[in-house]
Amino acid sequence: MGEVDPAFIQSIEHRPKLEKIEAGAIPIIDLSVLNPADDHVQADDHQLDGLVSEIGNACRNWGFFQVINHGVSINSRSKIKEVARKFFVQPLEVKKKVRRDEVSVLGYYEAENTKNVRDWKEVFDFGLENPTLVPASADPDDNDVTKRFNHWPDSPPQLREVCEGYAKEVEKLAYKLLELIALSLGLPADRLNGFFSKDQITFIRLNHYPPCPAPDLTLGVGRHKDGSSLTILAQDDVGGLEVKRKIDGEWVRVKPTPDAYIINVGDIIQVWSNERYESVEHRVVVNSEKERFSIPFFFSPAHYTMVKPLEELTSKGNPAKYREYNWGKFMVNRKGSNFKKRNVANIQIADFRIPDLADELDGGLSIN
Repeated sequence: MGEVDPAFIQSIEHRPKLEKIEAGAIPIIDLSVLNPADDHVQADDHQLDGLVSEIGNACRNWGFFQVINHGVSINSRSKIKEVARKFFVQPLEVKKKVRRDEVSVLGYYEAENTKNVRDWKEVFDFGLENPTLVPASADPDDNDVTKRFNHWPDSPPQLREVCEGYAKEVEKLAYKLLELIALSLGLPADRLNGFFSKDQITFIRLNHYPPCPAPDLTLGVGRHKDGSSLTILAQDDVGGLEVKRKIDGEWVRVKPTPDAYIINVGDIIQVWSNERYESVEHRVVVNSEKERFSIPFFFSPAHYTMVKPLEELTSKGNPAKYREYNWGKFMVNRKGSNFKKRNVANIQIADFRIPDLADELDGGLSIN
């Protein structure tokens, strides 16, 4: 194996194992009972009950699942994969014309950090809404809002049109998944929709993971949990996503399923559900022979959303486990660590968790 810059090298305890454990048990859920033409969940009651049960079990036991017959056209998926390849194959100096920074955070970037270690990847980010409204800073006393604009490259010329069309299709799927998750929690289907109806800060990422000369020392993306509500991931047939299995903490590989999306619960749903569902740690491994492409869609509510456990899911016997926090401030704080190393740990929802008696007796919080 060749040498890599020390900035990419993971500490020993976080380096990937070259032998892989396939996560064959991650559920594959068929959404064919839903009408692709409908913007919201509508199906025969009996069929919907079975689907909702599957979704709930997957969220509870894994925090991850795959969906097939999801309604996003093969044509849209093929087109966005094609333009992603065309964009990333270009010389670095061409891609850097739309390079993002701490002020303009949408566009191309090749030096992202996760947990203060550089990821072996390059990315292109764009917002579902343009402009996207976000807090000007993470300072809780700063009430200013700023606009983030998409930065589209000149080449490939069709990238903008393809990406915007794809994002709108996946947004329809996101709402249906959100409604199924709400139903699985015993809530009305549209209970969570209002958080996304205006000013959502959803963004989409094109990921490229080049072949790596030292896949045993590096990660395409270091271990992390998604701060958003849910993630909808398209990946190619190379694979590399690993999930930390809840029952034993083992890292297991998610085997690619043709034309499927991989769905994972994010931090916001963990808080909304008062920990009925958990946001699960995951990472991406790389290899020395093949490049890999993936396209995550991070479904995120408006920046002014105050995230807290839903009243319907709390009670005297099951009190709220989290203090409320401002989603936009949380997100802006987290984004800052993408550009430079920090001397302190990145903000996590655990920072807002309310200790209970059992936690205090254990000497700490139950969430990492």
